[in-house]
This record gives sequence, C-alpha cells and structure tokens, in this order.
Amino acid sequence: MRDAYHEELDSIGEGLVEMARLVGSAIGRATTAILDSDLKLAESVIAADQRVDDLQHELEARAIALLARQQPVATDLRIVVTSLRMSADLERSGDLAQHVAKLTRLRYPERAVPHDLHATILEMGQLAQRLMVKAAEVIITKDVDLALQLENDDDAMDLLHRSLFQHLMDDRWKHGIETAVDVTLLGRYYERFADHAVSVAKRVVYLVTGEHADELQAAPASVEGA
Repeated sequence: MRDAYHEELDSIGEGLVEMARLVGSAIGRATTAILDSDLKLAESVIAADQRVDDLQHELEARAIALLARQQPVATDLRIVVTSLRMSADLERSGDLAQHVAKLTRLRYPERAVPHDLHATILEMGQLAQRLMVKAAEVIITKDVDLALQLENDDDAMDLLHRSLFQHLMDDRWKHGIETAVDVTLLGRYYERFADHAVSVAKRVVYLVTGEHADELQAAPASVEGA
C-alpha cells in the first residue's frame, strides 16, 4: 500500500513536469504565431490548451483521492497541497499562452505587433519560455538554489515590460490606440506568465524546506543586520 501511495505521489510530480513543458512550449509557439501572424500555429496553441486543462483536472482528482484515502501528514501533506497549487499556476500559464494566440487570431491577417516592437516581444516570449523550462527543472530536481534564481531572472521580464510602456508613452508612437491596447495586453500576458513560473519555483522551495522562499531570501540579510 505504501509503495502504491508513493508511486501516486511521484505520478503527480510527473504530471506537473508535463504541464510545465506543455505551457513552456505553448508560449514559445504563441510568440512565433503573433510575430509572424501565423493563424495555423495560433489555432494549434489554442487547441492544445485543452490538454493542459485535462492534466490539471487529472492531478486534482489524484490529489483529492490521496487526501481522502491516505490522510497524509507532515511532508506528504505538504507535497499534495503544494502540487495542487502548482497545477493551478501552470493551468493559468497555459491560459496566458492561449491569450497570445487568440490575439493573433483576432488581428489576422494583420499583425498585432508593430515591426519596431518585434525584438522586444520576441525577447519576452523567449524569456517566458526559459523561465518555464527552469521551473520544470526545479520540479524534477527539487533544487532550492535554482528555484531562488528564478526571481532574479524575472527581473529581466519586468524591465522588458516597462520598456513596452516607454514605447507606448512616447510622443512618436504612430500605431494607433488599437495596437497600443494589443501591446499593453501582450506585455501583461508575458509578465504574468513569468510570475507564474516564479510562483511554481517558490512552491517547490516550500515543498522541500517547509519555509517560504521570501523568508529564506530574507534570512541572510537579517543575520547581517543583527
């Protein structure tokens, strides 16, 4: 019985990794779709999100069944509850990739992103994908140091997000209100996607240590200041 129980815990972890890989791929493909105005690729991203939703529902069902049958305590309970929260983060990440793809479809055959912002959006999409790849690695390895690095990596996304607003507020902006709204939404989608990747990594820190990532990061400063 205990072997079967731990196999079920492991399978939940494997499901989370699959979700992270799927949404990481989705944001990369959605970025290509919106920059190239590739409707076929956008539609494939939109359709593929159903698999992410299905995985979340499967993970929730497994986790709830484990809670009901095994009544786990201590570390095992932390794994189950934290896994539920991670699956929610990953499902929302998939939705954000889908939003990027839907914006491609909405503006097709026109391009949602003006040429002078292509490089910025491409960089945001690539960074979002790299962050989710790291989040998947953190789930697999339970590497606390790598998990804590993601928040620093996310600072680069915040800088890119701010740079979009600088373009929008520039008096030389000539692309109109509709495009400004599109770019604003895109920036928000990528910024929130990155936040969810960081959230997944932080939850792994809690899973491994029993402490929240913010507390661990603040600890050295507290010692120095004492």
